[in-house]
Amino acid sequence: MSINIHAESPSTSGAGEHDGDDEELYVHIGNLGDYKDEVTPLLSPKHVPLVLGKITKEAAIATHSALHGGMSEEKEQQIREIYDRLDIDNDGTIDIRDLTLALKHETPHIPSNLAPVIMSKMSPDDEGRVDFYSFSSYVLENEQKLAEMFADMDRNHDGLVDVVEMKNYCKDIGVPLDDQKAQHIVNKMDQTGSASVGLKEFQDFMLLYPSSDMKDIVDFWRHNLIIDIGEGSQIPEDFSQQEMQEGVWWRHLVAGGLAGAVSRTCTAPFDRIKVYLQVNSSKINRLGVLSCLKLLHAEGGLKSFWRGNGINVIKIAPESAIKFMCYDQLKRLIQKKKGSQEITTFERLCAGSAAGAISQSAIYPMEVMKTRLALRKTGQMDRGIIHFAQKMYAKEGIRCFYKGYLPNLIGIIPYAGIDLAIYETLKRSYVRYYETNSSEPGVLALLACGTCSSTCGQLASYPFALVRTKLQAKTRTRYTSQPDTMFGQFKYILQHEGVPGLYRGITPNFLKVMTHLFRSF
Repeated sequence: MSINIHAESPSTSGAGEHDGDDEELYVHIGNLGDYKDEVTPLLSPKHVPLVLGKITKEAAIATHSALHGGMSEEKEQQIREIYDRLDIDNDGTIDIRDLTLALKHETPHIPSNLAPVIMSKMSPDDEGRVDFYSFSSYVLENEQKLAEMFADMDRNHDGLVDVVEMKNYCKDIGVPLDDQKAQHIVNKMDQTGSASVGLKEFQDFMLLYPSSDMKDIVDFWRHNLIIDIGEGSQIPEDFSQQEMQEGVWWRHLVAGGLAGAVSRTCTAPFDRIKVYLQVNSSKINRLGVLSCLKLLHAEGGLKSFWRGNGINVIKIAPESAIKFMCYDQLKRLIQKKKGSQEITTFERLCAGSAAGAISQSAIYPMEVMKTRLALRKTGQMDRGIIHFAQKMYAKEGIRCFYKGYLPNLIGIIPYAGIDLAIYETLKRSYVRYYETNSSEPGVLALLACGTCSSTCGQLASYPFALVRTKLQAKTRTRYTSQPDTMFGQFKYILQHEGVPGLYRGITPNFLKVMTHLFRSF
């Protein structure tokens, strides 16, 4: 039996007509209430189908389309395609799980943590699910609002918004952008390679964003679209003067600090295994990841894998604050020298790297403490971190808190440069050869580019990180006869273990980096 939905009056066609073996049931809009008891909504987590019995998903959607009245077939088809992409489990409705997954895979430029807000916009009755009628209403209303915003940006009324129009509009509403930022935003939306954005491109890109306030949208662009994974770790976020006055900057720092604390806590076991292998593994005393796991668990139990994580989390706040303040001051200095010219990406990268070096210098004693605490044995910190630091100072003096500082500082340069350069090169190559109709690769391509660039950056900088850790841990290892300088350590390792000795512990380090990358996406 098949079902046909007709938006006609009951008099034009008899309900229940059938011919031969192919029985057809005609359900009229006017009589749809007779079937309400035969529709089962999605109420259980087991994904019971939306429609059972006489009304299928297709029939329900056709009915919802008819209720909209004047919507053209072409428009209905466009909305239906979007609806089907969001209805991940294909049960006829969109729930919070569908929307969260769809945001991650279909629209990665809109954070998936906005799913509850978007859901409340689509389903104002707070039913927890969105049918085709509610979704169509949301799309039509949102597209109208976006069309009005687009008209405000399109100053010359040619149907396109270019970089100049984007920059001027943002300046007028009090959220100024420089040329490079405006260009990056336009490139994100541009799907034809025209270096400008049409109305449909703008609507498609921003359709699911829950706010209709243009200032809020521009703020979203600035803080979510501009900095890619390749430079995000080296360049702190930019804030306008108004945002500085309103306190937006410190809210971003707090949010980033909390996210960093959770991230570091989740990856702390990888970090401790890496440090232990860097210091204790050698050509004679071979240790692998599994043997190290067993050894650490036998010595201190499960909680021992988080040794040193406390101070690693504590140093997030001062490190982020110092880096941000230094970056802001360095930017002002560069801007003062350049006058009215915009700061380039390379200059921002230099300012970010210098700010990172300053912040690292300020909190470096905590880095040494983290390494020492990660290598300590059970019962060696019974009287707390402060007493542990006092013992270090009494035994080794103030210089012990800056052991390994030089390789740590030098290691920043190859990682920052290689990571960013390879990421940008791979991304451009991918767009040139595989994404000819799009200005930006998909999320999987970006993840692959980020993974490859990060791997190359790690390979270049890891030997410096290994030497730094060895120097930091010098008095907590049985290899006290080893050199206590950076060049001496490099020479000693190459003579006794060869090049592989410079990469001891890199496996758990890669696992930690991959975890951070997947969390970003």
